[in-house]
Amino acid sequence: MKIISVFGTRPEAVKMAPVVAELRKHKSVESKVLVTAQHRDMLDQVLDVFDIKPDYDLDVMQDNQTPTDVAAEVLKHIQPILRQEQPDWILVQGDTTTVLAASLAAFYSRVKVGHVEAGLRTHDRYNPFPEEINRVLADQLSDLHFAPTETSKKALLREGIEAKRVHVTGNTVIDALKFIVAQPFNGSLPHYPADKKLILITAHRRENFGEPFADMLRAMKNLADREDTHLIYPVHPNPNVKNAAHAVLGKHPHVTLLPPMDYFSFAHLMGKAHLILTDSGGIQEEAPGLGVPVLVMRHVTERPEAVEAGTAKLVGTDTKVITDEAAKLLDDPTAHAKMAKAVNPFGDGHSAERIVKILLDHKE
Repeated sequence: MKIISVFGTRPEAVKMAPVVAELRKHKSVESKVLVTAQHRDMLDQVLDVFDIKPDYDLDVMQDNQTPTDVAAEVLKHIQPILRQEQPDWILVQGDTTTVLAASLAAFYSRVKVGHVEAGLRTHDRYNPFPEEINRVLADQLSDLHFAPTETSKKALLREGIEAKRVHVTGNTVIDALKFIVAQPFNGSLPHYPADKKLILITAHRRENFGEPFADMLRAMKNLADREDTHLIYPVHPNPNVKNAAHAVLGKHPHVTLLPPMDYFSFAHLMGKAHLILTDSGGIQEEAPGLGVPVLVMRHVTERPEAVEAGTAKLVGTDTKVITDEAAKLLDDPTAHAKMAKAVNPFGDGHSAERIVKILLDHKE
């Protein structure tokens, strides 16, 4: 059986790395890796950490590229590879434009598609944008759906996906996180005063550009103005994010702005945070595995399990709401402990094993 794993961004690489590692264990599988490099530098960091050497690298990243640009480049370059390799399966992960374009190219080539982390939904097609539509369409193009939770499985069934094609596996990000935190960390983490409570920030969502992002930055400044906090914010290189963040927070003595961190260092830094403010998706799954409360600076989430379990809370983009909810976790030990000790609903660290076994056992 020949399987090509396709990914293009850091989050995809993190979540596909355990699957790639598991495929390597099976002599009956010819496993190959194709990266689109939708995000170049951040992707390469993860490839190094997990010792993944791509068989194909499309290197599609361009400055200020749009989803249309990425989709066009991936479609153009992946089809000849599929024609040459003639794989039995391609595996894609999540909801990026790489996922949608690769799934569509595979469908056109009559190659079966396995979708890792299938079934996540906000039911708002523009939020997150373009991820919500990417994953809905990718699921319609897929032959096997590896849903991380029962909630995501139910979403797929409601959309008419056959039950026999949907398997609840847990989320492979927990596999990756367990691997990372088990490794000794000999590097250096960003310095912050030991007597301060660390607030870790990730914020870069396209749909928040403009006034919502400005509101989020004002909330971060409010929190940085406290005497008991220090904020560390690895800033996404997109100019819409980078320029605004540096303008508001760049000179604040209680804020450290950094370039994007490698995943190995970032995972260890997450474990030291008192709380995390994010508009990202994967951190809603990762931070609970480390016992760190997450405030999600979005109005909807495709990971309602985190909210239901109490490990994450939606706070939107309003300055006052973000400030007030963060203050509760800074000032009230009981409120902090309630979130920190809630059970992570996203898996047990064996998701990749389940996915590969399902692939090997699958019969049409």
